[in-house]
Amino acid sequence: MKMDGALRLIKVVNLGRMGFRAAEQVQNNYKQKHFDFFHGRTPSAENTLLLVEHDPVYTIGIRSKNYDKETEQKLLGTGADFVRTDRGGLITFHGPGQLVAYPIINLKHFKPSMKWYVCALEKTMIDTCKKFGLKANANQETGVWIEDRKIGAIGIHGSRYVTTHGISLNCNTDLDWYKHIVPCGIEDKGVTSITEELGSEVKVQDVLWPFLESFKRQFNCDLSFEYLSKQDLSLIEESEKKRKQMILESAIRMKNQV
Repeated sequence: MKMDGALRLIKVVNLGRMGFRAAEQVQNNYKQKHFDFFHGRTPSAENTLLLVEHDPVYTIGIRSKNYDKETEQKLLGTGADFVRTDRGGLITFHGPGQLVAYPIINLKHFKPSMKWYVCALEKTMIDTCKKFGLKANANQETGVWIEDRKIGAIGIHGSRYVTTHGISLNCNTDLDWYKHIVPCGIEDKGVTSITEELGSEVKVQDVLWPFLESFKRQFNCDLSFEYLSKQDLSLIEESEKKRKQMILESAIRMKNQV
């Protein structure tokens, strides 16, 4: 089914560093605009991609029966927040050094399938990793992996095909935070980051443009940057320059090792 080009336009909003609860409220505000449109209370609703880097927080999804008050207090004792959400999936960590993306979109403008949506998000992260010379993959477990080390997590919610929550990709995250949990309930698996895999620091701002390029390709959409500040646009431009320099330096190192 061919879609109107305007419906495939997604507006990018960079929330910067923000607590999880505050970002969740921003998500809900954008989601409500879609519902208001459904009921004729507003003439339009924009598809939006929210980018954010969270303060340390452990979040759990709707399968929360294994996480009692004792577990909650233990995790709060680490200095992180603890939040129960309506997304799918089990427990995970969000924090500094991690690129978190929340697409608030109407899937009827793309493909009305949650299965397709999850696959598109996985491919977005896999392609982002590829841009840094990393071979990531999706398997029977949720998320994105490099061998048996998880680098990207997915936890989504959909209502009337309007999506909330989303994905997180570890850039230079402090992986010690994961020692307090079994990430996504998967035993005997590790956690990694782009920095860990490359042995060279890669910050969230370095991943912004590669991620947006990959997202645009997988969702076959146009991105609007009208809500981004000049500083945001500068960070995105610099991220692509740094990525290309890193790839060049990596190729030189590999050549010298031969």
